[in-house]
Amino acid sequence: MRPTTANLFEHIPIRVQRQLQLLLLVTIVTFSPRVMLSDETGEAHRGQQVYMQCHECHEIGNGATNGIGPHLNQLFGRVAGGIDGFHYSPSFISAGAEGLVWNVDSIAAYLEDPQSYIEGTRMNYPGLRDKEQRDELIAFLRLFSDDSDDLMVLDSYTNEPGFSLDPDVLEIEGDREYGEYLSSLCTTCHQLAGEDAGIPAIINWPERAFVAAMHAYKNKTRTNPVMQIIAERLSDEEIAALAAYFADPQD
Repeated sequence: MRPTTANLFEHIPIRVQRQLQLLLLVTIVTFSPRVMLSDETGEAHRGQQVYMQCHECHEIGNGATNGIGPHLNQLFGRVAGGIDGFHYSPSFISAGAEGLVWNVDSIAAYLEDPQSYIEGTRMNYPGLRDKEQRDELIAFLRLFSDDSDDLMVLDSYTNEPGFSLDPDVLEIEGDREYGEYLSSLCTTCHQLAGEDAGIPAIINWPERAFVAAMHAYKNKTRTNPVMQIIAERLSDEEIAALAAYFADPQD
């Protein structure tokens, strides 16, 4: 028989169980991707104005093509110098060959001081020194990359001080059927139909974001005590299984 942690509260007194469940109802909203994304939405709107500093050289959006600089669609996850047909500087090509991939941190560092980050780049831009504006521009840029919600939610956890997660954990293929079996751990409070009575929905989450969120509770980076209790008793494989199930519970 496959081991299970389905009855997480087995050894906790009934009175304490009820207190924990009530606390979960009040505080679980911090586990909702929509709540975490609300600030990102505002940043992206402001970032569009910051992008006006870039638009003469870089196109973005439907029909964007290379110009003076490469287009910025699908920027996140792209290897530096990775657009076929664009004439990059040798330093940019070398950076990509050495493993530079564009993500939140690398884009922020490049925007702050392009010449220092990639010495010899042809981008004639002095840098965006204002961190708030960099964050806003990054939020805008990643609206034009696939799985932008996944990136935003994942980053909201992985950027927290003290949080670390083995990349291999994010690549575990979850057993959806097993996840459905374990799902009662969550559906006591979270309805499969979606948000109910103020309790946020956790269906249709990007799998990697779900996994990162649970591990943030498991290693106590995030301090919700109820979520810590649940996450601590789940193995990496069980978390991946739940993520696979809730990504599309109607499948």
